[in-house]
This record gives sequence, structure tokens and C-alpha cells, in this order.
Amino acid sequence: MTLPELSAAFQAMGLPGYRTEQVFRWLGRGAGSFEEMTDLSKQLRAQLSEAFRLTALVRLRRQISKLDGTEKFLWALPDGESVETVLMRYKHGNTVCISSQVGCRMGCAFCASTIGGKVRDLTAAEMLDEVIRTGVEAGCRVDGIVLMGIGEPLDNFDNVVRFLTLVNDPDGANIGMRHISLSTCGLVDAIDKLAALRLQLTLSVSLHAPDDETRSRLMPVNARYGVDQVYAACERYFRTTGRRVSYEYALVRDVNDTPWHARELVRRLRGTGSHVNLIRLNYVSERGLMPSSEDTVRTFTKILVDGGVTATVRRRLGSDIDAACGQLRRGEMRKL
Repeated sequence: MTLPELSAAFQAMGLPGYRTEQVFRWLGRGAGSFEEMTDLSKQLRAQLSEAFRLTALVRLRRQISKLDGTEKFLWALPDGESVETVLMRYKHGNTVCISSQVGCRMGCAFCASTIGGKVRDLTAAEMLDEVIRTGVEAGCRVDGIVLMGIGEPLDNFDNVVRFLTLVNDPDGANIGMRHISLSTCGLVDAIDKLAALRLQLTLSVSLHAPDDETRSRLMPVNARYGVDQVYAACERYFRTTGRRVSYEYALVRDVNDTPWHARELVRRLRGTGSHVNLIRLNYVSERGLMPSSEDTVRTFTKILVDGGVTATVRRRLGSDIDAACGQLRRGEMRKL
């Protein structure tokens, strides 16, 4: 519930206005039950427990990378399903990579998250819990969020927008939109819907190829929304919001990493003000695709930069605990 919704519900129960702020603050701190809200009377806690349900996540596992301190959490959801969340520590603050669905139906050829398909959408409360509980469990403040975990955020549009409203609330987690990135495989209609909201978040588009032939090999969604449509939607998003679009590009050996692909990317993106985030493909055993060599990554990057396209190579974090891009998955509960 948003603060106004909670206020209306409490008012209908005849509760005084200050109770709304009390409970909302407790929820923002990560309270998993009304019993934890010790400044409420026992009678009121019982009343609230009967009227409302809290979707508190239960931590099943916490892994910490020996390479860089990245942390990965496996959460049990109220219905027994599970998702993973990653905490990345940077000099400028702590960023949480959250999941937006249990599984994913997009079928990208390099990603573990889509193995087994989509089970269901996460609710706004469950996504918010990922952020709050990660901060509580790790004992740190969460400064930024990336919706780049399991699932396609724009395939869960309404819940994701509600989550963004909640996490941005000054009386809640109070994380600014400019500290939030949302990643999509390129659902054009949903990109336009998101643009119309004029949120100041960063839109990251998983492009992974500059042309239809190559992209279709890697991403089934390209059959519905080809690269021309994706480029056009991103241009509309930029014009509407004023926010630069970031393109994610995982370099796959002998598939999308040739000089031709780099030059084609330059041809399509030069002058658009967009940024290319190059990713060294992270190995997924079921997929069999291999990352490009370091020489290939350097050559590809140089062609982009020399061609006038801003490009950086994403730092690989948490690869030793399968927490890097494309490695998160549901079903890990079965291994416990």
C-alpha cells in the first residue's frame, strides 16, 4: 500500500492519523510482522494482523563473494517460490539488483533466469521487501537499485510502477528515481507507457546485437520487436523524458562481437547521446555460449569510442557465487 492508501484504510477502521505514519515507518525499516511494532498496543497489533497481510521474505541463503564482497541472497516467498537478489558495494554507495518476476518468459539464449520459464509476477510489496530486507540483512543503507535480476520488469508493468512509487516515497525507503535503473529486453509498447510517466529513472535496454539477424539468434523477443522498433522507442523515450538511454551489450564469442557488429552499432547510435554498457558474457552451464576474449573486448570498445559512441566495459561482480549478469535463477531452493 502507498501511504495515502494505508491512511484511507486506517481511517475506515477508525484509527487516528498518526498510526499511519507509525506503521509506514516500521514497514520501511523492514518489520516482518506487526508484533515487531512495539510502540503499538497489543490489541492494535492483533487488530492489524487480522486485517492485513505482510509479505515478509525469509532468507534461505546468503553468499559473499571472495573476489569483491558482492553478496547474493536467496529469498523464500510466501507461496514457497524463491528469487535471488544481489548487493553490490561501490565507493559511491550500495546498489541492490532485484528480481521482478519468479522466472522469466523472454527466453534469451545467454541467461539462466529464463530456464524453466516464468511462474508468476512479483508483487510491489515483494520487490520492496527485496530492497529493505537486503539492507537489513547486510547491515547497510541501500543507495541505489537496478531492476536487472530475474524477470522482465516491463512484463510486470503495473506492479513495477507501484514498487517505484513506494521505494521513492520520502516517508519510506526514499530512494530517488535518478538512483534507479530499469532494464528491459525491449518491449516497445511498454517503453512508450513508461516514457509517458516521465519518471527520472535510467532506462537500460538489453540490445546485445545491432541487427535483426544476430539479435534474433540471441533474443526471441526480436521476432516481435525488431531492432528498428527498439531504436525508435528509445529515441521517443529520450525525447519525452530527457533521460539518456543506456544499451546493454553482452559480448558473445563468434556471435555478436565482430568488428562489423561494432561498426554497425556506431552507425545506429552515433549522435543519439546514448551509452553502451559492454558486458563480458558470464558463463551459464546450460547455455554453452562463451565470452569474447579480452582482445576482442578491447577491439570492440575501441571501435565504438573512436566512432563517437560512449562505451564502457561493465565491471564483473560476484561471478564466483553466480551473482553476475545473466546468472541469477529461480529453483536454487532445490539445492539446499
